[in-house]
Amino acid sequence: MSTAIVTGPPVPGSSLEGDLRSLGFDVRFASGAQDTAALVAAVPGTDRVAVVDPRFVGHVHALRLALTDPRFPAAAVPGALTVQPQARAALTRALSVAVGTGTPSGVAGPAPSGAAEAATAAGAGDAAHDSDSLSAVRAAVRPAAAGTGAGTPIVPDALADALDAEGTAVHRPELGSLVATVPADPQTRNEARQAVTAVDDEAVRLRSAVKARDGFFTTFCISPYSRYLARWCARRGLTPNQVTTASLLTALIAAGSAATGTRGGYIAAGVLLLFSFVLDCTDGQLARYSLQYSTMGAWLDATFDRAKEYAYYAGLALGAARGGDDVWALALGAMVLQTCRHVVDFSFNEANHDATAVGKSVTGSPTAALSEKLDSVGWTVWLRRMIVLPIGERWAMIAVLTAVATPRIVFYALLIGCAFAACYTTAGRVLRSLTRKARRTDRAAQALADLADSGPLAESVARAFTTAARKLPAFGPLAIALAGGAALVASATFTDYGSLWPVVAAVAYVITSGTAVARPLKGALDWLVPPVFRAAEYCTVLALAARAEVNGALPAAFGLVAAVAYHHYDTVYRIRGGTGAPPHWLVRATGGHEGRVLAVALLAAVVADADFTIALTALAVAVALVVLVESIRFWVSSGAPAVHDEGEPA
Repeated sequence: MSTAIVTGPPVPGSSLEGDLRSLGFDVRFASGAQDTAALVAAVPGTDRVAVVDPRFVGHVHALRLALTDPRFPAAAVPGALTVQPQARAALTRALSVAVGTGTPSGVAGPAPSGAAEAATAAGAGDAAHDSDSLSAVRAAVRPAAAGTGAGTPIVPDALADALDAEGTAVHRPELGSLVATVPADPQTRNEARQAVTAVDDEAVRLRSAVKARDGFFTTFCISPYSRYLARWCARRGLTPNQVTTASLLTALIAAGSAATGTRGGYIAAGVLLLFSFVLDCTDGQLARYSLQYSTMGAWLDATFDRAKEYAYYAGLALGAARGGDDVWALALGAMVLQTCRHVVDFSFNEANHDATAVGKSVTGSPTAALSEKLDSVGWTVWLRRMIVLPIGERWAMIAVLTAVATPRIVFYALLIGCAFAACYTTAGRVLRSLTRKARRTDRAAQALADLADSGPLAESVARAFTTAARKLPAFGPLAIALAGGAALVASATFTDYGSLWPVVAAVAYVITSGTAVARPLKGALDWLVPPVFRAAEYCTVLALAARAEVNGALPAAFGLVAAVAYHHYDTVYRIRGGTGAPPHWLVRATGGHEGRVLAVALLAAVVADADFTIALTALAVAVALVVLVESIRFWVSSGAPAVHDEGEPA
């Protein structure tokens, strides 16, 4: 249960108490600073607590944004502050100063009342704070506590400043046209109430539920009505996780419809895939509308999109097979291309988001200047968002082509569209990297190393070649990775099944991949090393399965690449959440990219072609079980981060 402490008697005619109760708070009124501290101390330490000024005037959604968002330990708007258990001790220390019991080093002094003593003692067990920190807290709270007595009220804004002063970050949401204020006199109070009446709180809330930046199809064809579906779900108590699961089930039914291989099945599949995408947009809008962010939701939202799309590819391939057309190679190729595109995006962003400029090269980049010039022409912004084929445009194309054409045509369109988008985005990022000079951080280098997914074999090579790697030229790691990957894929593609050449190339790939990561990946183009590794591994599996020319080899390869791709996506989302890569034992257990490549090459060399399908299937099941069990354990644990995109500021 969440508790809101209103720091003084209610103002006649105010709707504050009802507004707080509508947000799920148990409301209590304090008679002064000491009573506020006592009431806060009485709230269980595992509960959220809010401190609110009784004079507050504002929209309910302004209070909702500040007081109910689960992602921030502390948050505030003018007149209201909330803290979750993580920031409870900081609030207790600030309150102890306000009631005159704060002492250096976080040691509580005598409190004027037993409850206030409990409030002070609650912060005494925390890490010690030096006198400078305490002085900062006093300076922030003192305006509210000057001349303090038992009936002097606490000012939540001063408490928020105190928390900031001592190092506890307080999130302050952007309110836009929403009102949140503490009027000083009746006239300003009346003006504030008029300002509240002039703005439609619900319209702002609906608009804020939609992401500020999205694709053309999503923005103009889905969001105008999906936001109302999100509100409908919220009013019926549905959660974003339930909507996400419904989206997955709908996509799986669509894949099953496509697998029938009939025209009616294809039409139904296209319609269901579009509806699945509507639900996919709705779950995020529902999360923003109702501020229902969760660790489980982060995991579901991050992974189900890939599961839906790749399951649909498999359904199309099964449907085509019923009609006598084998398109499994195209389906696997589409999955490989799409996954590699995502790795390019993730690697580039991780390498550059905290890079520091060297000289004037970053701001003076001609590529950046051209991008800014194009941004000033409105229609080019939408055009560039469309040609990269984001999920909305991609799924719309797949759905329409499924309904009116054949699976082969769908995959041809996907491969051409995704290849063009990959060339466009990668070329632009390469140009940006070459024309701007930046110093990349150790954190970025570690993220790229984690994305590389190097196993024990590559790590051993890296340790052996650490000294030699320092002498490589700037683009040495990328050149070595490209050479090893290209030789590996070529040998798998152009030699007969059972040949030893892919094994030789795989051994060479172990050496080159280990050498490529033997020094920190801080070069201008080192962010391309993980995508090269992904392309080499996935394409090798595809080529060896195709060369086997036996029934079931390509579907088994599809399953293996899907399992490995899930592991790589899981790594990405953990890094984005700030928790780092999966545990090292997981990478070792799955062999790393170079270990898996060597294993598949050896299987192709020593296993009869008729048994290759069984070997690939067994490997796929083993990898899937290991990575899924660890991923589920992590994402449902309390330590996993909640990662969600913010909506548009009101």
